[in-house]
Amino acid sequence: MVKPIGIFDSGIGGTSIWREIEKLLPYEDTIYLADSANAPYGAKSKEKILELSIKNTELLIEKNCKLIVVACNTATTNAIDFLRANYDVPFIGIEPAIKPAALHTKTKKVGVLATKGTLSSTLFHSTSKMFAQGITVLEQEGTGLVELIEEGKLHADETRTLLKKYLDPMLEQHIDCLVLGCTHYPYLISLIKELVPSGLTIIDSGEAVARQTKAVLEKNQLAVQMKNWTAHWFYSNTDTNILSSFVLGPSVYIEYLDF
Repeated sequence: MVKPIGIFDSGIGGTSIWREIEKLLPYEDTIYLADSANAPYGAKSKEKILELSIKNTELLIEKNCKLIVVACNTATTNAIDFLRANYDVPFIGIEPAIKPAALHTKTKKVGVLATKGTLSSTLFHSTSKMFAQGITVLEQEGTGLVELIEEGKLHADETRTLLKKYLDPMLEQHIDCLVLGCTHYPYLISLIKELVPSGLTIIDSGEAVARQTKAVLEKNQLAVQMKNWTAHWFYSNTDTNILSSFVLGPSVYIEYLDF
Protein backbone atom coordinates (compact mmCIF):
# COMPACT_ATOMS: atom_id res chain seq x y z
CA MET A 1 0.00 0.00 0.00
CA VAL A 2 1.22 3.49 -0.90
CA LYS A 3 1.38 5.68 2.19
CA PRO A 4 -0.50 8.99 1.86
CA ILE A 5 0.48 12.54 2.71
CA GLY A 6 -1.41 13.75 5.79
CA ILE A 7 -2.74 17.30 6.06
CA PHE A 8 -4.65 19.00 8.85
CA ASP A 9 -6.17 22.40 9.51
CA SER A 10 -8.82 24.02 11.69
CA GLY A 11 -11.43 23.53 8.99
CA ILE A 12 -11.50 23.96 5.23
CA GLY A 13 -8.78 26.63 4.92
CA GLY A 14 -5.94 24.19 4.43
CA THR A 15 -7.60 22.89 1.28
CA SER A 16 -5.90 25.88 -0.36
CA ILE A 17 -2.61 24.16 0.52
CA TRP A 18 -3.94 20.75 -0.54
CA ARG A 19 -4.72 22.14 -4.01
CA GLU A 20 -1.11 23.22 -4.51
CA ILE A 21 0.25 19.89 -3.25
CA GLU A 22 -2.11 17.88 -5.46
CA LYS A 23 -1.13 20.01 -8.46
CA LEU A 24 2.62 19.57 -7.91
CA LEU A 25 2.48 15.92 -6.76
CA PRO A 26 -0.25 14.33 -8.91
CA TYR A 27 0.68 10.72 -8.03
CA GLU A 28 0.46 11.14 -4.27
CA ASP A 29 -2.52 10.02 -2.18
CA THR A 30 -3.63 12.42 0.56
CA ILE A 31 -5.67 12.40 3.76
CA TYR A 32 -7.05 15.72 4.97
CA LEU A 33 -8.49 16.43 8.42
CA ALA A 34 -10.82 19.42 8.64
CA ASP A 35 -11.11 20.11 12.36
CA SER A 36 -14.04 22.46 11.79
CA ALA A 37 -15.60 21.66 15.16
CA ASN A 38 -12.70 23.54 16.76
CA ALA A 39 -12.32 26.36 14.22
CA PRO A 40 -10.83 28.85 14.46
CA TYR A 41 -7.57 27.90 16.19
CA GLY A 42 -6.38 31.50 16.10
CA ALA A 43 -8.32 32.63 19.18
CA LYS A 44 -7.36 29.63 21.33
CA SER A 45 -4.60 29.34 23.95
CA LYS A 46 -1.23 27.87 23.02
CA GLU A 47 -2.00 24.87 25.24
CA LYS A 48 -5.29 24.17 23.44
CA ILE A 49 -3.69 24.59 20.00
CA LEU A 50 -1.00 22.08 20.99
CA GLU A 51 -3.62 19.63 22.29
CA LEU A 52 -5.59 19.80 19.02
CA SER A 53 -2.43 19.50 16.91
CA ILE A 54 -1.39 16.37 18.81
CA LYS A 55 -4.86 14.86 18.33
CA ASN A 56 -4.77 15.50 14.58
CA THR A 57 -1.20 14.25 14.22
CA GLU A 58 -1.89 10.97 16.02
CA LEU A 59 -4.96 10.31 13.88
CA LEU A 60 -2.98 10.86 10.69
CA ILE A 61 -0.21 8.57 11.95
CA GLU A 62 -2.86 5.92 12.72
CA LYS A 63 -3.91 6.27 9.09
CA ASN A 64 -0.35 5.44 8.01
CA CYS A 65 0.64 8.90 6.71
CA LYS A 66 4.29 9.19 5.69
CA LEU A 67 4.53 12.98 6.08
CA ILE A 68 2.27 15.54 7.76
CA VAL A 69 1.55 19.05 6.53
CA VAL A 70 0.40 21.35 9.31
CA ALA A 71 -1.78 23.41 6.96
CA CYS A 72 -2.55 26.04 9.58
CA ASN A 73 -0.42 29.07 10.39
CA THR A 74 -1.54 29.12 14.02
CA ALA A 75 -0.85 25.42 14.59
CA THR A 76 2.55 25.73 12.91
CA THR A 77 3.67 28.71 14.94
CA ASN A 78 2.46 27.22 18.23
CA ALA A 79 2.95 23.46 17.91
CA ILE A 80 5.29 22.32 15.15
CA ASP A 81 8.46 22.32 17.26
CA PHE A 82 6.78 19.94 19.72
CA LEU A 83 5.44 17.73 16.93
CA ARG A 84 8.85 17.44 15.27
CA ALA A 85 10.47 16.57 18.59
CA ASN A 86 7.94 13.88 19.52
CA TYR A 87 6.94 12.08 16.30
CA ASP A 88 9.05 10.30 13.72
CA VAL A 89 7.35 11.45 10.52
CA PRO A 90 8.55 14.59 8.69
CA PHE A 91 6.44 17.72 9.24
CA ILE A 92 5.90 20.63 6.86
CA GLY A 93 4.72 23.86 8.46
CA ILE A 94 3.07 27.06 7.28
CA GLU A 95 4.09 30.52 8.29
CA PRO A 96 3.32 33.98 6.91
CA ALA A 97 5.41 34.76 3.82
CA ILE A 98 7.29 37.68 5.32
CA LYS A 99 10.52 37.01 3.40
CA PRO A 100 9.12 37.25 -0.16
CA ALA A 101 7.07 40.28 0.84
CA ALA A 102 10.14 42.02 2.28
CA LEU A 103 12.07 41.29 -0.92
CA HIS A 104 9.26 42.51 -3.15
CA THR A 105 8.08 45.71 -1.45
CA LYS A 106 9.01 49.09 -2.92
CA THR A 107 7.30 51.23 -0.30
CA LYS A 108 9.01 49.27 2.50
CA LYS A 109 5.60 48.74 4.04
CA VAL A 110 4.03 45.29 4.19
CA GLY A 111 0.64 44.29 5.56
CA VAL A 112 0.00 40.96 7.28
CA LEU A 113 -3.55 39.72 7.69
CA ALA A 114 -3.55 36.79 10.12
CA THR A 115 -5.13 35.36 13.25
CA LYS A 116 -4.30 36.44 16.78
CA GLY A 117 -2.64 33.07 17.43
CA THR A 118 -0.22 33.58 14.56
CA LEU A 119 0.55 37.25 15.14
CA SER A 120 1.25 36.71 18.85
CA SER A 121 3.54 33.71 18.31
CA THR A 122 7.29 33.64 18.90
CA LEU A 123 7.89 32.15 15.44
CA PHE A 124 6.09 34.98 13.67
CA HIS A 125 8.08 37.63 15.52
CA SER A 126 11.41 35.88 14.99
CA THR A 127 10.65 35.50 11.26
CA SER A 128 9.71 39.17 10.98
CA LYS A 129 12.87 40.20 12.82
CA MET A 130 15.03 38.01 10.59
CA PHE A 131 13.64 38.97 7.19
CA ALA A 132 11.98 42.38 7.59
CA GLN A 133 14.79 44.59 8.81
CA GLY A 134 14.15 48.11 7.54
CA ILE A 135 10.59 47.13 6.59
CA THR A 136 7.47 48.33 8.38
CA VAL A 137 5.24 45.31 9.01
CA LEU A 138 1.64 46.30 9.69
CA GLU A 139 -0.16 43.49 11.52
CA GLN A 140 -3.92 43.05 11.36
CA GLU A 141 -5.97 40.37 13.09
CA GLY A 142 -8.62 38.96 10.76
CA THR A 143 -11.11 38.28 13.55
CA GLY A 144 -14.29 36.67 12.23
CA LEU A 145 -13.06 35.87 8.71
CA VAL A 146 -12.39 32.17 9.34
CA GLU A 147 -15.91 31.67 10.66
CA LEU A 148 -17.42 33.33 7.56
CA ILE A 149 -15.31 31.18 5.23
CA GLU A 150 -16.28 28.05 7.18
CA GLU A 151 -19.90 29.02 6.50
CA GLY A 152 -19.16 29.36 2.77
CA LYS A 153 -19.78 33.13 2.78
CA LEU A 154 -16.91 34.02 0.45
CA HIS A 155 -18.76 36.85 -1.32
CA ALA A 156 -21.26 37.88 1.34
CA ASP A 157 -21.76 41.54 2.20
CA GLU A 158 -20.66 40.92 5.78
CA THR A 159 -17.40 39.39 4.55
CA ARG A 160 -16.76 42.37 2.28
CA THR A 161 -17.51 44.81 5.11
CA LEU A 162 -15.17 43.03 7.52
CA LEU A 163 -12.37 42.77 4.97
CA LYS A 164 -12.64 46.45 4.11
CA LYS A 165 -12.47 47.32 7.81
CA TYR A 166 -9.21 45.36 8.11
CA LEU A 167 -7.60 46.39 4.82
CA ASP A 168 -8.30 50.14 4.76
CA PRO A 169 -5.97 51.10 7.67
CA MET A 170 -3.09 49.20 6.04
CA LEU A 171 -3.79 50.74 2.64
CA GLU A 172 -3.78 54.19 4.23
CA GLN A 173 -0.24 53.43 5.39
CA HIS A 174 0.73 52.71 1.74
CA ILE A 175 1.45 49.00 1.89
CA ASP A 176 2.26 47.51 -1.52
CA CYS A 177 2.34 43.85 -0.38
CA LEU A 178 -0.32 41.99 1.58
CA VAL A 179 0.67 38.72 3.23
CA LEU A 180 -2.19 36.29 3.85
CA GLY A 181 -1.18 34.68 7.13
CA CYS A 182 -3.99 32.13 7.37
CA THR A 183 -4.67 29.25 4.99
CA HIS A 184 -8.37 30.17 4.90
CA TYR A 185 -7.66 33.60 3.44
CA PRO A 186 -6.62 32.63 -0.13
CA TYR A 187 -10.30 31.87 -0.72
CA LEU A 188 -10.91 35.61 -0.28
CA ILE A 189 -8.36 36.73 -2.90
CA SER A 190 -10.96 37.60 -5.55
CA LEU A 191 -12.82 39.74 -3.01
CA ILE A 192 -9.61 41.32 -1.73
CA LYS A 193 -8.68 42.32 -5.29
CA GLU A 194 -11.93 44.28 -5.50
CA LEU A 195 -10.96 46.25 -2.39
CA VAL A 196 -7.28 47.06 -2.99
CA PRO A 197 -5.33 48.96 -5.69
CA SER A 198 -4.41 46.90 -8.75
CA GLY A 199 -0.69 47.33 -8.06
CA LEU A 200 -0.82 45.68 -4.62
CA THR A 201 0.83 42.25 -4.48
CA ILE A 202 -1.01 39.52 -2.55
CA ILE A 203 1.23 36.77 -1.18
CA ASP A 204 0.29 33.42 0.32
CA SER A 205 2.32 30.33 1.17
CA GLY A 206 0.62 27.62 -0.92
CA GLU A 207 3.11 27.10 -3.74
CA ALA A 208 6.11 27.33 -1.42
CA VAL A 209 4.60 24.71 0.91
CA ALA A 210 3.97 22.35 -2.01
CA ARG A 211 7.57 22.75 -3.20
CA GLN A 212 8.87 22.07 0.31
CA THR A 213 6.65 19.00 0.60
CA LYS A 214 8.06 17.66 -2.68
CA ALA A 215 11.64 18.35 -1.57
CA VAL A 216 11.21 16.60 1.79
CA LEU A 217 9.54 13.56 0.20
CA GLU A 218 12.39 13.24 -2.29
CA LYS A 219 15.06 13.76 0.37
CA ASN A 220 13.54 10.96 2.46
CA GLN A 221 12.94 8.73 -0.59
CA LEU A 222 9.19 8.77 0.09
CA ALA A 223 7.96 10.25 -3.20
CA VAL A 224 5.69 8.29 -5.54
CA GLN A 225 7.03 8.59 -9.09
CA MET A 226 4.00 7.27 -10.97
CA LYS A 227 0.85 5.20 -10.53
CA ASN A 228 -2.42 4.75 -12.36
CA TRP A 229 -4.80 6.13 -9.75
CA THR A 230 -4.85 8.37 -6.69
CA ALA A 231 -7.23 8.79 -3.77
CA HIS A 232 -7.85 11.88 -1.69
CA TRP A 233 -9.72 11.35 1.56
CA PHE A 234 -11.26 14.30 3.39
CA TYR A 235 -12.61 13.95 6.92
CA SER A 236 -14.62 16.61 8.73
CA ASN A 237 -15.99 16.54 12.28
CA THR A 238 -18.92 18.80 11.28
CA ASP A 239 -21.37 18.88 8.37
CA THR A 240 -19.44 17.96 5.21
CA ASN A 241 -21.53 19.98 2.74
CA ILE A 242 -19.37 23.12 2.70
CA LEU A 243 -16.15 21.10 2.60
CA SER A 244 -17.60 19.23 -0.39
CA SER A 245 -18.15 22.51 -2.23
CA PHE A 246 -14.42 23.31 -1.92
CA VAL A 247 -12.90 19.98 -2.99
CA LEU A 248 -15.32 18.10 -5.22
CA GLY A 249 -13.54 16.25 -8.00
CA PRO A 250 -12.38 12.87 -9.27
CA SER A 251 -10.78 10.54 -6.73
CA VAL A 252 -12.06 12.71 -3.86
CA TYR A 253 -13.86 10.99 -0.99
CA ILE A 254 -15.47 12.99 1.81
CA GLU A 255 -16.71 11.56 5.09
CA TYR A 256 -17.85 12.71 8.51
CA LEU A 257 -15.52 11.53 11.26
CA ASP A 258 -15.88 12.18 14.98
CA PHE A 259 -12.39 13.25 16.01
